[in-house]
Order: sequence, then C-alpha cells, then structure tokens
Amino acid sequence: MRILIVNPNTTSSMTATIAAAAKGVAAEGTEITAVTSLMGPVSIEGYYDEVFAIPGMLAEIAKGEKAGAQAAIIACFDDTGLDAARALANIPVIGICEAAVATTAFIAQRFTVVTTMERSRLPIEHLVHRYGMSARAKVRAADISVLSLEDPSSNALERLRSEIAAAIREDRAEAIVLGCAGMADLAAKLSAEFGVPVVDGVTAAVKHAEGLITLGLKTAKRGAYAAPVDKPYLGMLDGFAPAAMLNI
Repeated sequence: MRILIVNPNTTSSMTATIAAAAKGVAAEGTEITAVTSLMGPVSIEGYYDEVFAIPGMLAEIAKGEKAGAQAAIIACFDDTGLDAARALANIPVIGICEAAVATTAFIAQRFTVVTTMERSRLPIEHLVHRYGMSARAKVRAADISVLSLEDPSSNALERLRSEIAAAIREDRAEAIVLGCAGMADLAAKLSAEFGVPVVDGVTAAVKHAEGLITLGLKTAKRGAYAAPVDKPYLGMLDGFAPAAMLNI
C-alpha cells in the first residue's frame, strides 16, 4: 500500500524527521512518501500561518493521489486544511491530531496534549472538542517555537519535559499526546522516561491509514466532503480552482 505524508510547512528537515518516524512503524509492504509543501510558512504557529499553508498542502495531496497514493496524512497537529483536503481527495485523508487523540482514547481515560506555543493551544483545544475528547483531554503549551525543536542549543526539549511532568502531576494524565509533528522522533524516549504511554500523531496516523486502505474505505463524496463546485478562482489563486486542482 502507498501512503503520502504532506508536511504543510516548508521546512524540509522537519519532513525528514516525520518520514523517519513514519517508516519506523509502517508495516512490511507499506510505501511511505513524505513531501514538503512548496509554498507557505516555514512553520505553522497559529491561525494566520495555517491559512497560507493550505494551498501548497492541497496541491501536494492532489499530485500524490494522481500518482497512486492510497491515503494521505497531513503532518501538522492543527489538522491544517483537513476538511478541504477531504473534499478535494477521494482517498482517505488523516489529520495527525485526530489520529493521535483517537488512538490515545483506546489506552487511557485521561490524557494531556502537550503542544508548542500558547497561540496553538486554543486551536488544538477546539480540535479536541470537535473529536469528542474534551471531557477526557487537556491541552498544554510548552511555550517553545516549532523550529526550536530542531535546534540542539535551545532549551525546547527541557521545556517539553517540564510540561509533561506538570501534566502527569497536575492533570493526572495517564498518557501524553505530543502536539506537534516536529516531535515525532521523541515519543519512545519520553515514554520510557516518564513511565506513561506517549503518543505521536504521525505514527498513529500511519497505522490508521493502513487500516483504512486494508478495509477498502475511501472518503465519502456526499454532503460535507462532496467534490468542490467548479467555478473560476481569480488572481493568484486561479491555479487552485477545482478543475485545475482535479487535473493537476
């Protein structure tokens, strides 16, 4: 089976981290293709960044489906453009936040999502509520930038550890969800350190994608995820008109 992972920010080194984590859990015979968006912000930290990350991400999903991908994963914990991607694509499209909280719900009654910046905390709280987990999950921010996770000289990892410790102590968290795709390589190490399950959304999404492909399921095309209505898009967005995207 063939799974496409799209990093909707434009930082290729983060895509490499995401790809390595995904390939580490993929079943034998699963082909992982990880790509970096060609346009948009270098990191996604808040609503403004998210909006401008969506066009490039959608273009990569359209190209990937045409090339034979059987499922796509959006590797940003904001589940950036997830509904738009599901409307565009016929293949299943999985957001790593939804995959992570769904997976954690199988193994813990109470858990905490630890994300990067405070400005990202409220959007993720909204997602947790949308996915039906607000009674069971809390969201914390370690107050670190996304790109600092790749900087060994930063104190990002220590701040992340501190917030996880606080979640276990104060929230009585039974499990931790890592709220950023850039943390994909840290789950096993942090689980061993803190003695609780630590769930990464990228790897969780890979296993959900494999399951959907095995079951032969695709995105519903009636109602909310019906194909976009064909119409002209003007100005710089003319290439993102539905007809153009579906024939990319």
